[in-house]
Amino acid sequence: MERLTDEDRWRAACARDRRFDGRFVTGVHSTGIYCRPSCPARTPKRENVRFYASPADAEAAGLRACKRCAPDRYSREEEAVRRAIGLLRDSEGPVSLDRLGAETGYSPTHFQRIFSRMVGMSPSSYARALRQERADLALAQGESVTGAIYEAGYNTPSRFYDEMKGRLGMSAKDSSEGAAGQVIHFAQVATTLGPMLVAATGKGVCRLSFNEGRADLAARFSNARLEEGNEQFRELFERVTQAVEQPGTGQDIPLDVQGTAFQQRVWEALRQIPPGETRSYGELAAALGNPKASRAVGGANGANNIAVLIPCHRVVAADGSLGGYAYGNAIKRELLDRERNAVERKN
Repeated sequence: MERLTDEDRWRAACARDRRFDGRFVTGVHSTGIYCRPSCPARTPKRENVRFYASPADAEAAGLRACKRCAPDRYSREEEAVRRAIGLLRDSEGPVSLDRLGAETGYSPTHFQRIFSRMVGMSPSSYARALRQERADLALAQGESVTGAIYEAGYNTPSRFYDEMKGRLGMSAKDSSEGAAGQVIHFAQVATTLGPMLVAATGKGVCRLSFNEGRADLAARFSNARLEEGNEQFRELFERVTQAVEQPGTGQDIPLDVQGTAFQQRVWEALRQIPPGETRSYGELAAALGNPKASRAVGGANGANNIAVLIPCHRVVAADGSLGGYAYGNAIKRELLDRERNAVERKN
């Protein structure tokens, strides 16, 4: 398991990432309390925080356990899942469910239920995601496709491509061939943020952008058949427009996104950022379990095809400044201001 720096720990604590529970505790010396990284309490000031390897170390420094997140009470199940995640991360090849059960003292089927409940996916899905993430990172660092596949732990390239099948909204083949054979319906809508382009397949929205037109859409989906939205798509496009004008709505709008497994994990993490809040690339990387992947997270953020509904505008620079935005910082600033105002009105 990789060694964490204090910067890594701070990012994980800010992201409230439960996957770091058990790897360290966060000591807040202004209150005299120590917490799990996932504690839902308000984020303390950085200058008041020190990190400790264990609850015993924090208590030796004079801190007491938070009653809200109870960092001094780890269940046997939590310990088993942490052990399994370590095995999966450190292994260069597949780890069987039988082995995970034997290592943690549970039957394989019971352990799979525990792991799935606590992590949100099965051990095999978690292992696949790790391999795909490693492949994405290796490619981003300049590895050849074949080299990246083997470095990520795949036995053969065919295994990698088999695992990727069905994981994209628009298939990888469709994507690489400019959406050949797809029919994409689109509309150009006037909004208070400026002209908006929205496009969708029969599965859901595949493009949402500002200050673009049909020519831009044709360049992006060069082999698709483009048609202006008909009655079938009118309601969908109206819902998209409402989501843009009323921040924090539209979470149930269907999307047809294309991207690697790692990109889709980043995009899903973006959708988990509450309206009115922001995250840095480093905080997102920590939330995904790899604090050193901030550059890859930035690449995935930039590859997002669907503005607002996949809220890449909620990602800011490490110092809290706006950073960049594909459609200009004026739109980004306005989106963030609207979301914060909406949250304040609700509260």
